[in-house]
Amino acid sequence: MSLETLAAALHASELAHTLRASIWLYPLINTGHVIGIGLLFGAIVPLDLRLLGCWSGVPLDHLPRALLPVTIAGLLLALGTGSLLFATRPLDYIVEPLFAIKMALLCAALINALVLRLSPQWRWARVSAGGTVPPSWRVAALASLLLWIGVITAGRLIGYR
Repeated sequence: MSLETLAAALHASELAHTLRASIWLYPLINTGHVIGIGLLFGAIVPLDLRLLGCWSGVPLDHLPRALLPVTIAGLLLALGTGSLLFATRPLDYIVEPLFAIKMALLCAALINALVLRLSPQWRWARVSAGGTVPPSWRVAALASLLLWIGVITAGRLIGYR
């Protein structure tokens, strides 16, 4: 089954029809998407900035414990609502180059986060206040910031096309 066939089936679905027909549902889902992005990015930025050298007086092991649940909640909300937004115009989105760029950046950002989080160094290292952050973590933090900014920018540009 081709991607176009799947997109056409999704477009013709009752869910997509309901989302397109409702005056309130689409804007509320869009609001949820923005809130999810805010939670996600708002939780990622402090950790990435700490890895890049900001707030070196804060022990690194405190941030992930506090921010990871917010990051996951934001990601799940953004993915869930984003999927519903996609369902309203799948035939348009699958041919939109910016959508492909957004999805590629999203995958790269998620892989970057998983590689950093699952690295043996991350699990066992305790960078105390003023401690040195490994260079690979700094690279991952910079990549994270750039990738997530790219995801957000591509998403916003799609909304204005």
